[in-house]
Amino acid sequence: MARRRDNGPGGLLVVDKPAGFTSHDVVAKVRGMARTRRVGHAGTLDPMATGVLVVGTERATRLLGHLALTEKEYVATLRLGQETVTEDAEGEITAARGAGDVDRQRLDAAVGAQTGAISQVPSAVSAVKVDGKRAYARVREGEEVQLAARPVTVSSFQVHDVRPDTAEDGTPVTDVLVSVVCSSGTYVRALARDVGAELGTGGHLTALRRTRVGPYGLDGAHTMEQLQQFVDAEQSLPVVPLGDAAAAAFPRWDIDEEQARRIGNGVQLRMPSGSGPGPVAVFGPGGQFVALVEEREGRARSLAVFV
Repeated sequence: MARRRDNGPGGLLVVDKPAGFTSHDVVAKVRGMARTRRVGHAGTLDPMATGVLVVGTERATRLLGHLALTEKEYVATLRLGQETVTEDAEGEITAARGAGDVDRQRLDAAVGAQTGAISQVPSAVSAVKVDGKRAYARVREGEEVQLAARPVTVSSFQVHDVRPDTAEDGTPVTDVLVSVVCSSGTYVRALARDVGAELGTGGHLTALRRTRVGPYGLDGAHTMEQLQQFVDAEQSLPVVPLGDAAAAAFPRWDIDEEQARRIGNGVQLRMPSGSGPGPVAVFGPGGQFVALVEEREGRARSLAVFV
């Protein structure tokens, strides 16, 4: 029986997810590589999508739910002229209106309408729960799912290339290469759907690559093959240490030894002014990562304690 690795407090592993893998598949692989069950991920990527998937091991799993709420960046290809049931290339085509000659001014206006603080209806095959059951599971069972719109922020939505093409079924289409920077909860395939709806052509997503989650980008990501090489060489996986991960992702608050002891015991200390909303990483003497807290009525409410 393989001996469990001593992973210490763990850390974050930035994975370049390959196409065809679910996020759960990546977690399962990392569990085997790290020889621990305590592995999770922040922000699901669909099987078709590639790119940055942040995986946590050991105590770093307690950061993941907060990291999932950070800003994300993508490059994607939208196909105008066809609609699919899943709003991406993996679903059956449900309408083929064609879009062989898309006016660039109208395209830019449609993209602009999906930029900024918008109200977006999530994809019907998303992981959003409806009466306790995932929307995609209901769709697979033949149900017609209507989800409520919710506020999201698309801080940047840029068109980089426009290419007329012909789909396999002979439909004239236009492929649009875009980049998107958006808040958590934004569905890029819903952007493709809504741009297509605005133009009257229909649209869906044919390619999606996530290039950043919060501060973690592709420049620090490892492919599954590269991770396996660490394992084969009997080397530790290249995790971002717990404290470094917290310092990179959240505002920092340095405290003294007595304050660290009190926060570790659940005392809600008064926070410095200007801490702002959202999680704050607390560090004690010597750079020890103490806790993740948020401000509540001027005091530090612990989200997770690490000492």
